Formats: sequence, C-alpha cells, structure tokens
Amino acid sequence: MTTPRRRPWWLGLAVMAIGAVWLYEGGTLPQIGGYAALGPGFFVSAIGAALIVLGILLLVQIARGENFSPQEVENAEADAGASRPALLWAAAGAALPLLTMQPLGFPLTAMGSFALVTRAFGSRRVVFDCAIGLALGVICWLGFSHLGVSLGLAFPPAGW
Repeated sequence: MTTPRRRPWWLGLAVMAIGAVWLYEGGTLPQIGGYAALGPGFFVSAIGAALIVLGILLLVQIARGENFSPQEVENAEADAGASRPALLWAAAGAALPLLTMQPLGFPLTAMGSFALVTRAFGSRRVVFDCAIGLALGVICWLGFSHLGVSLGLAFPPAGW
C-alpha cells in the first residue's frame, strides 16, 4: 500500500493571490495616458491578470498529478538544499536600494545591488562586478533621463 503524495496546492493559490494583489493595485493607477497612450496601471494590471491565469494553470497541473521533482540540468544537484548565505546576499542586494537610493544616487545603488546579487550567484570578482554594475546603472540613469523620467540623483551631492 502506497501513501498518497502530498500536492502543493498552496503554490498555485499563492501565485493567484500575488496576481490578485497586482490586479487590485493596478486598478488604483491610471490605465491610459502618457506618450504610448497606456498608463502605468495597465502594465501592473496585465501582469496581475497573467499571474492569476498562470496560477490557475498551475492548479490544473497539480490536479492532474504533475510531478514537480527537479529535472536533470547541467551543473545542478537535484537533491541539494537551499544555500542560506546565497539567499542572504540576494536579499541584501534587493534591500540595498531602500537604504542608499536617496543618499548615494541611482548608479552607485545599482552598482552595490549588482555586486551583492552576483555574489549570491557565486562570483568572487568584486571589483569587476562593481564596474559592471556601475556601468549598467549609469546607462540606465542616462537612458531614463533622456526619456524625461527622473531616477533621482546620479551621484551623491558634492559635500556629502
């Protein structure tokens, strides 16, 4: 006699719940307007609707008994556990803008976030990662400035 497999229903429901939050919050933003005639709320709402649809599809797969075991991929260990240090490095990279965007500006914040996330993925080339992150931050800041979108300061004020 075999024991029935537990099915991860919570996963599909969680994706649908996240989609519902995005859809609700997207409804509070303008849906039309701007240069492209589409407002910021349109994209948030579209992503929310897509997440709800994907959550439903995931629930259908779960109901059919789809096996969610890890698949064989290159350089992956299927039975390896999660790396807590890598999670903490990535979380620090995601949280860094909350603390540094105002005082340091966009390019330096992007540099720090990029370096922390690359560290989470195993990179040990800190100077190279900082250079790439700074270059990407400057390019993004210049591109959005050219479009008339302010990302805040480029760099810290002179007396900082």
